Amino acid sequence: MKQPSPQARWERRTQTPLLVLALGFGVAYAVPIVLPDASQAVHSACRHAEWVVWAAFAADYLMRLGLADSKKAFVRTHWLDLAAVVLPMIQPLRLLRVVSTLMLVGRRARMAPQIRLTTYVAGSVVGLLMFGSLAVLSVERDAPEGNIKNLGDALWWSVTTMTTVGYGDHSPTTGLGRLLAVGLMLSGIALLGVVTANIAAWFISRFERDDLVERAQTAAITELTAEVRALRAEVARLGGQPGLGAGVGAQAGPVQAGGGAVSAPTP
Repeated sequence: MKQPSPQARWERRTQTPLLVLALGFGVAYAVPIVLPDASQAVHSACRHAEWVVWAAFAADYLMRLGLADSKKAFVRTHWLDLAAVVLPMIQPLRLLRVVSTLMLVGRRARMAPQIRLTTYVAGSVVGLLMFGSLAVLSVERDAPEGNIKNLGDALWWSVTTMTTVGYGDHSPTTGLGRLLAVGLMLSGIALLGVVTANIAAWFISRFERDDLVERAQTAAITELTAEVRALRAEVARLGGQPGLGAGVGAQAGPVQAGGGAVSAPTP
């Protein structure tokens, strides 16, 4: 059996630790927004935790790049990972670190064969709702004309935006908040398309599997019918050979009227 490459072994070993770090990043990102009156030490610890998680994903990317057989092919096929690592360095905004972490976690999750598409879609929905709500609350809470002032309003706005319902009772008023709205709308449409395509593909595969079974059964019946016809033809051919009935009668001997057999007289 072919042994996995060093890169594959590294990705398998680091998958769970990086997912745990991503959850820690979510907590560090949420605490300052949900608890804006927390002490300065708490805010500082959360900021340091966010950068530690980013550094872990950056180190993971560099390690995978070093273990890759072809560096150019790795960079070409993992350009989203590279963008997610470089993006916070270009503009170290907290929102960009959120996007980067979501991109990296999503990329690593898709590499794991045991994670099903349904689980990935559900996790994406929950992550987008959570981070979208926190992000819009952080930029709209202090806006002069903003109407998203608490986490409940932000979560309701995220749900209506992702489902493209858009009741309009809560809406962003800042440029960054509207940019978040566009991202959530596109994400909701994309996820809905993935779910619809997955359901359609399941039905199509089920119909194709049933059709294959039906074709196999039809082929087996046709083959059995041909064999029966061949056997009947062989029996008819053997039964129609000349002298076959006389030979059988000679071996059986003469038969009396009463049905009993008599032996031939001895000379």
